[in-house]
Amino acid sequence: MTRSSVLDEVARAICSRDPGHPIRVGIDGACGVGKSTFARELVGHVEAHGRPAILLESDGFHNVRAVRYRRGRDSARGYYEDAYDFESLRDLVLIPLGPGGSGEYAARVHDLETDAPTLEWATAPANAVVIFAATFLQRDGLRQFWDEVVYLDSTLERARQRGVARDAGLLGGLANARHAYASRYMAACEIYLAEQDPAGRASIVIEHDDPLRPSWSPSRGRQAARWGASSVRRDAAN
Repeated sequence: MTRSSVLDEVARAICSRDPGHPIRVGIDGACGVGKSTFARELVGHVEAHGRPAILLESDGFHNVRAVRYRRGRDSARGYYEDAYDFESLRDLVLIPLGPGGSGEYAARVHDLETDAPTLEWATAPANAVVIFAATFLQRDGLRQFWDEVVYLDSTLERARQRGVARDAGLLGGLANARHAYASRYMAACEIYLAEQDPAGRASIVIEHDDPLRPSWSPSRGRQAARWGASSVRRDAAN
């Protein structure tokens, strides 16, 4: 399958649902795996299936620097536990968009550039698909609030290589980026994989070693259990 056809199949599966409130979709995966790009592209495919799509940027849900780095800039546990304000994501986005919610949600709670708390509100139509991409979306206390989780599965080494290449400019060069990924980012992902089994818990698993040639993993994820692996396999083959 082409990348576009995989994205279209994912959009079709998501849009087939009608829970009576906005569909809350998390795009999960290791650092560097390509979550943000996948999420941005998924928006267009969702809209092509006739549903309004809302993309929430993960940069708007970081904790302030004093919290993010309170365990040190090289701390893997610090990145895993402290990087994102998942409490606000849950309480101000996922719960209001869920069953019985008002539909009013926080579009962001933090300005990453200024490090200032910044609370902006918006309202989602009941038939909207709300997409949020970040690592660690299936941690305890958060995963039950997603209607769908798409997990982009890749070897950690391939994800690390892409992440280092992408972030070298932001982190002060390749050497600094390699150090940051080894000590903090990928080490945090290893904690997440060990503690939460995100691929096993996701509703859709996409093999993403090669972002140009992704594939739906038909026997993995809760969609396979929901529809039967054979039906997902037929979908992926079409």
